[in-house]
Amino acid sequence: MTDGPDGNGPEGSGAANKEAGEPDGAASDGHSAADGDRGPAPTAAAVLAHIVTSIVDQPDAVTVDATPDRNRIRLDVRVGPGDLGRVIGRRGRTAQSIRTVVRAAATRDETDVDIEFLDD
Repeated sequence: MTDGPDGNGPEGSGAANKEAGEPDGAASDGHSAADGDRGPAPTAAAVLAHIVTSIVDQPDAVTVDATPDRNRIRLDVRVGPGDLGRVIGRRGRTAQSIRTVVRAAATRDETDVDIEFLDD
């Protein structure tokens, strides 16, 4: 039995997207190339903003700035007065957990990130 264009085997694994009219390199998750205009590491920044705004008392005061830094993207998170302790958590466990999740999300952006939590 041989693998062929019928979709059985390794050759058929990517054929479904091409037959559906998606160009090579198109994301199958609904994001277009235009979504990349949000700056470096858009997925990681969005995940970071979502997590932090869910934790703090003043979600409107949360800002996430992405800056290229050497071979990584630096994500600076600014929170309102009094919210930094809530984001860092006891012994930094919350901050470390946030960093772990955001670094995992950054793999979708195909980049490495460093996260800095700053008080505004």
